[in-house]
Amino acid sequence: MDIFGFESNGSDASDIPKRRYSQSTGGEVAAMGEKPRKLLVLYASQTGNALDAAERIGREAERRGFPASIVSTDEFDASSLPYEEAVVFVVSTTGQGDSPDSFKAFWRFLLQRNLGNYWLQQVRYAVFGLGDSGYHKYNFVAKKLDKRLSDLGATSIIEKGLGDDQHPSGYEGTLDPWMLSLWSTLYQINPKYFPKGPYVKIPQDEVIDQPKYRILYHKQEKLEPKLLTESDIIQRARGMSPGKLFKDKSKPDCFLKMTRNEVLTKAGSTKDVRHFEFQFVSSNIEYEVGDVVELLPSQNPSAIDAFIERCDLDPESFITIGLRETENSSFNEEMITQLPIKLKTFVELTMDVTSASPRRYFFEVMSFYATAEHEKERLQYFASPEGRDDLYNYNQKERRSILEVLEDFPSVQIPFEWLVQLVPPLKPRAFSISSSPLAHPAQVHLTVSIVSWITPYKRTRKGLCSSWLASLTPEQEVNIPVWFHKGSLPAPSQSLPLILVGPGTGCAPFRGFIAERAVQAQSSLIAPVMFFFGCRNKDTDFLYRDFWESHAREGGMLSEGKGGGFYTAFSRDQPKKVYVQHKIREMSKKVWDLLCDGAAVYVAGSSTKMPCDVMSALEDIVSEETGGSKEVASRWLKALEKAGRYNVEAWS
Repeated sequence: MDIFGFESNGSDASDIPKRRYSQSTGGEVAAMGEKPRKLLVLYASQTGNALDAAERIGREAERRGFPASIVSTDEFDASSLPYEEAVVFVVSTTGQGDSPDSFKAFWRFLLQRNLGNYWLQQVRYAVFGLGDSGYHKYNFVAKKLDKRLSDLGATSIIEKGLGDDQHPSGYEGTLDPWMLSLWSTLYQINPKYFPKGPYVKIPQDEVIDQPKYRILYHKQEKLEPKLLTESDIIQRARGMSPGKLFKDKSKPDCFLKMTRNEVLTKAGSTKDVRHFEFQFVSSNIEYEVGDVVELLPSQNPSAIDAFIERCDLDPESFITIGLRETENSSFNEEMITQLPIKLKTFVELTMDVTSASPRRYFFEVMSFYATAEHEKERLQYFASPEGRDDLYNYNQKERRSILEVLEDFPSVQIPFEWLVQLVPPLKPRAFSISSSPLAHPAQVHLTVSIVSWITPYKRTRKGLCSSWLASLTPEQEVNIPVWFHKGSLPAPSQSLPLILVGPGTGCAPFRGFIAERAVQAQSSLIAPVMFFFGCRNKDTDFLYRDFWESHAREGGMLSEGKGGGFYTAFSRDQPKKVYVQHKIREMSKKVWDLLCDGAAVYVAGSSTKMPCDVMSALEDIVSEETGGSKEVASRWLKALEKAGRYNVEAWS
C-alpha cells in the first residue's frame, strides 16, 4: 500500500466520493428512444481562465440536472456544430484583441463563405468572454464570435456575457449573474433541461467530482537508471502535467545563463527596474527584434518542502500521471509509456504553490476534506455565490498562495490527485527582448520591472519571476529554461520609417530596434525613426538614458538630421503631468509627415490607458491635418492597423 491508499500498480483511492452526473457519460440514462440532452460547453483558453470558467458552467449545469460536456475548440469537430442543441462558448481575448491559439483553426472554419446564413439555424448558443477593459480591444474575440454565430443563423439564448479582469471580483463578478440568467432562459425554452427547475440544485455533498487525473506510484528499484538532461526532465514533468496549455512546448527551446544584473533606476525611484543580460548555453536560437522570450522561474525551495510536508507527500516517490478512464482515453494510453518522474521534481516544475492564488473550486473541494466543522463551513461559504466578495478579499486581493491557503485550514488533507488538478500550473513568464541579434550576437537582453506591492492587510508581495531574476548573480551560473516566440511587434525592414512610443519598460523592444538600425546604418541607408519615451522623473527613472541620448545626437539613429527625433515626457517633474500622448500632439506636423511617408507606428508598455491615449492623440493629428472628422481619422488608423503599420504590445 502506497500513500493515499494506492497500490503500487496505481489502483484508485477508495475514499473519493462519486458525483451523480458525469461529464464523460452524458449524465443519467435517457428514456428509451430519446436522445440524451447535453449542454455542450466549448472553450478557448490561453492561460487557463476560460477553461476554469467553462468547467464551472458545466458543474453548475449538472447540479441542476443538465449533463454537460466540456471541450476545447481545438478538440471539437466544427463541422458537427449544426447538430448540437445548446452550446455555450467561453472564449478569452489576449493582448490586443488576439484569440487563443486553440481557437484559431475553429475560427477559420466558421469564416468559410460556403457555410451560409442558415447553417446553424437549429442551434441555440450563448457566449461568455473573458477580457480586460484596460485593453483597447476589450473582449474582442467574444464579440466577433457572437456576431459570426448570429450571421450563420444560430439563435442567441441570452446576451453575451463579458467578464472583466478589472472588476473587483474578476470575471466571476459577471459570470455568476450571467449563469443564473442562462439557466432561467434555458428552462423557459425547454423545461426538460432542468427536471426539477433551474434553481433546484443537487446538494454539494452529493456532487463532488472524481479527480480527472490518476496517479501511478512506482517502486524506485524497478526503474531503469537513466542519465537525463535538464531539458529532458522539464519535458517529462511538463508533458505529464494537466496544464495542457504547454503540452506542445513542454521541452525548452534552450537554456540561458545570466551574465549581467544591473539596476537601471536610481535612488529615490519608486520602482526597481533591471537590465539583464544572458548568454546561450550549448545552443543558440535565432530570434528577431520585437520577439518575446518566456522564462520558467524557480520557486523557493523551502516553500516547496513546506508544501510537500503540509500535504503529507513523499518527495522521493516516482510517479506518472494520466487521465482517468473516460470516453477520451488517449492520455491513458500515453500513461503506459510514460517514464516516471520524482514527485518533488514534478511539483517544482509544474505546480505554482508559492505565488498563484487558487480558484473558487479549490475551496469547494477543500470543504469535502475538512474535518473541523468551522473550517468546512467557512470553505463552503467561500465557494458559494454569497461568499464571492469575501473570498475575493481573502484570496485574490491578498494574493494568497496555495500553500498559505492550506496552512489556514489545517484540518484539510486533499489527495494528491486533486492537487495535481487544481493547483495552478507554473507558467513561464513572457518578456519583450531588448537586444538585437545583430548588435548583441549570442546574447539576450531583458528590461524587467521587479514586481512588489503591499496588500490591503499590509503584506508584502513579490512577483515570482521578476524577484527570482533579481536575486540571481552571474556567479551562480543558473541554467534558465526558455522558449522564444513572436510577439505583437513584427521586426521592421530598415527602409520603413518608424514612430515608436514606449514609456517605462515599454522602451525595451525599441532598444533592440535602434541598436539593430545602428548596425545596419554602417553599410546601408536606413529610414528615419521618431521615439517618444516617458517616465515619472528624469533623474531617477530615465531608463537607458545614455543610450537614447547618444543616438539623438548628430548622426545618431534618433537625430533630427536623419529625419527622426527623440522626445521625452517626465510626468512628475512639473505641477501638471505630462505624458507621451502630449508630446505626440506637440510634434503633430512631423508625425503626420512621417505617416504620409509610409511610417509604421509601434506602441509598447502598460495596458491601462496609455495605448488608448496614444491612439486618441494620433486620431487628433490625422483629423487636424486632413480636416476630416474624428470618425474618419479613426477609420484611417484602423486601415493602418489592418495593413500591419500600427502595432501594439501592452501588458498589465
